[in-house]
Amino acid sequence: MTIIRLAAGAMLALALSGCVTTEAEYRALDEERCRSFGFRAPGEGFSNCLLQLDLDRAAERRRRFDRFDASFGGPWGYGYGWGYGRRW
Repeated sequence: MTIIRLAAGAMLALALSGCVTTEAEYRALDEERCRSFGFRAPGEGFSNCLLQLDLDRAAERRRRFDRFDASFGGPWGYGYGWGYGRRW
């Protein structure tokens, strides 16, 4: 029974490890995308393209975090999440 659980856990970890994109992979994808737009490295346009793609990714990360946080009733610690500070 323990071997089966260990094998299942290892398979789950292996499956989830394939879903992680590293910073180097993001950089390579961004560089390829900027080249497809016609920018060439090194150059100001190429650098601005990379910067804009990074800023877009950060904004999307913030948007997803804000949606997650809102689903729990707002930011924790401000008195209204998880029933704290409510007036009955």
